[in-house]
Amino acid sequence: MKSQLMVFALSAILVASIGMAPAFGQIQNTIVVTTDKTAYSEGEIIMVTGEVRDLYSGTPVSLIVKAPNGNMVSIAQLTVGADKKFSTEITAGGSLMRAEGTYTITVQYGNDNRSATTSFEFGGSTVEKPTDSMTSEVTDTTVSIEGSTDLIGYEITGAKLLGIMPDVDANSLIISIDAMDDGSITLTIPRSVLDATFPDGADDDFFVLVDGEEVDFDETKSSTDRTLTITFPAGAEEIEIIGTFVVPEFGTIAAMILAVAIISIIAVSAKSRLSIMPRI
Repeated sequence: MKSQLMVFALSAILVASIGMAPAFGQIQNTIVVTTDKTAYSEGEIIMVTGEVRDLYSGTPVSLIVKAPNGNMVSIAQLTVGADKKFSTEITAGGSLMRAEGTYTITVQYGNDNRSATTSFEFGGSTVEKPTDSMTSEVTDTTVSIEGSTDLIGYEITGAKLLGIMPDVDANSLIISIDAMDDGSITLTIPRSVLDATFPDGADDDFFVLVDGEEVDFDETKSSTDRTLTITFPAGAEEIEIIGTFVVPEFGTIAAMILAVAIISIIAVSAKSRLSIMPRI
């Protein structure tokens, strides 16, 4: 009798444990993320993939990459497919990913309760920071940006604005300043120059760094511009505003020159073909 009761008890425990086990192929965490390798060299492609347990229609996955010192390196909004999976590619290196060490990737799906992290090692970059010689003309109230005819308006106290240039790899604007005192800068940025949006077109938040440290800022918006007021301490040198789109550095004039060059090549090629054709 005792042996029969023991067999019955063991069977009940086994059935209960099977019932509590997750279905095959179903993830237990609300979201997971991983990279295709654990270490990368400059110029290599970092393949980031992940999966969510529950699908929330219209909700993107927010991805943030941070350097070993905690500074922001990259941000992105990723679309989750019908199979509950998401992915993106990041090029190792560049103006923001220079330091050697461990980089952290954090993904969040809707709220803090649905987040995950992973990390990878980077061997360091030889890319130098952009210099002021690459910026455009600065006046008392506006600054022009390479690749755009739209001007950024600004007001600044406690510092001198040296220049602004786009960083296409980071989808950001890099503002160079010479801060003699604690101060602030107000920038009216056309959306055609820099913007931050979700995949559905709704406005997303910018990330703002002052000398590599994330800071708070005030913002007002219109249909054509976004105006940011950013404070900085004495001695500050660089402000970076990171969005999801920045005007390409490949400007209109350069595009026109390339177009003329292509047309010239086509014309010369056509003339060459005609010259070698036998005359009848």
